[in-house]
Amino acid sequence: MLEGPTTRRDDGPRPRINRAPSPIIARVVPWLSIVLGSMIPGWFVIASAPMLPPFGFLLYLAWRQLRPGLLPLWAGLPLGLVDDLFSGQPFGAAVLLWSLAAIAIDLLEERFPWRNFAMEWLVATSLIILYVLASYLLTNLSAINAPIHVVVPQLVITIFAYPLIGHLVARLDRLRLTAVRVLR
Repeated sequence: MLEGPTTRRDDGPRPRINRAPSPIIARVVPWLSIVLGSMIPGWFVIASAPMLPPFGFLLYLAWRQLRPGLLPLWAGLPLGLVDDLFSGQPFGAAVLLWSLAAIAIDLLEERFPWRNFAMEWLVATSLIILYVLASYLLTNLSAINAPIHVVVPQLVITIFAYPLIGHLVARLDRLRLTAVRVLR
């Protein structure tokens, strides 16, 4: 069909009467996805060395980068506590590391308000490396004396998994903002 002055090109879904995003779904989806991400690594594989990426931390980074103002700065505390319960790290390690990551992302957001995919991935890669190495050091301080090469596979898998997690978070964000029927 040819477009003319009387035809309208459809750029996407039009706002419909009696439809709006649900405020409950909009608030719960990020928190719930991060909590589920913290629980996932313990479901599939029980290993003596970490192999799966820290999905909760990756989801936390992706939400902080995709929607900077969505999660408050203090969100690292409760979400880190949940991650500490399921990850097996010393209690409080994820609280500290997630809070420091949130502060670093906020400082970078102030310094560089306009970023592209390469910069986002570079920031995420830097934070992932720091997180995995700091988790390794904190775990070694508590009781385990493992060599550093034990975490290298997890580190590589985590870095390359981040774009997929970012894509998943973008899909969850679209779900979060889906218009539902408003009852009055």
